[in-house]
Amino acid sequence: MSDQDLQARLEMAIEAAGEAGRITLEYFNRKDLAVDRKGDDSPVTAADRRAEEYLRERIARAFPDDAIHGEEYDDRAGESGYRWILDPIDGTKSFIHGVPLYSTLVAVEHGPESVVGVIRLPALDETLYAASGHGAWHVVKDADPQPARVSDCPRLAEGLFVTSEVANFDKLGCRDVYDRLQAAARVTRSWGDGYGYYLVATGRAALMVDPVMALWDAGPMLPILQEAGGTFTDWQGTPTIHAGAGLATNGRVLDEALRLIRGDG
Repeated sequence: MSDQDLQARLEMAIEAAGEAGRITLEYFNRKDLAVDRKGDDSPVTAADRRAEEYLRERIARAFPDDAIHGEEYDDRAGESGYRWILDPIDGTKSFIHGVPLYSTLVAVEHGPESVVGVIRLPALDETLYAASGHGAWHVVKDADPQPARVSDCPRLAEGLFVTSEVANFDKLGCRDVYDRLQAAARVTRSWGDGYGYYLVATGRAALMVDPVMALWDAGPMLPILQEAGGTFTDWQGTPTIHAGAGLATNGRVLDEALRLIRGDG
């Protein structure tokens, strides 16, 4: 993987995520927005589909040999060793209810490793992005990019714990994990999905935990959290986007969070 290849894909990911986010805003807070249900009963809208179609078309033109994996459409094969991972609207439940905390997620893998990540918050006009070895950067509206850094919070008793949906702990029969984390944290909120990981990477939350996480949800998180000085792992502490679950920390509370997840106190 050359630095030039990495930088070209990072620039494309930032630009394409911004454009896809603008497409979602055309539908945001519209009273006539139709909401369909997929096979797993999760919601999907025309905004999800149009935004992913745009991302796929843009990427295919710029990098025709790259593979693409997205939430709404079938995989596209590639031969370059790079794979794009797309979630046009992460937090569709927030989106359809007019909550501005949804995001557009774009990631790039090289082999088995996620090396580029972008979290775009269209309704807030903020972007967080990273590439391996290039740091993590936070952009608010039209301001210049600023370094993104996790917090110095030393323990959960002094920090914020966020999660996407408490019911997911119940679905997996691990509500006790949520209860232990909530009891340990100073503050707990369900500001989840991509926004929750955004909060950890920009130093506002110490911990974000998801018991259920698709690949397109996890794709950008590992490079962003690592480059911001934190961690993104599975529930055993292994850095990966392929576990089906997620644990993001500022690094300082990682061991404490893992002990609580295991039930070791």
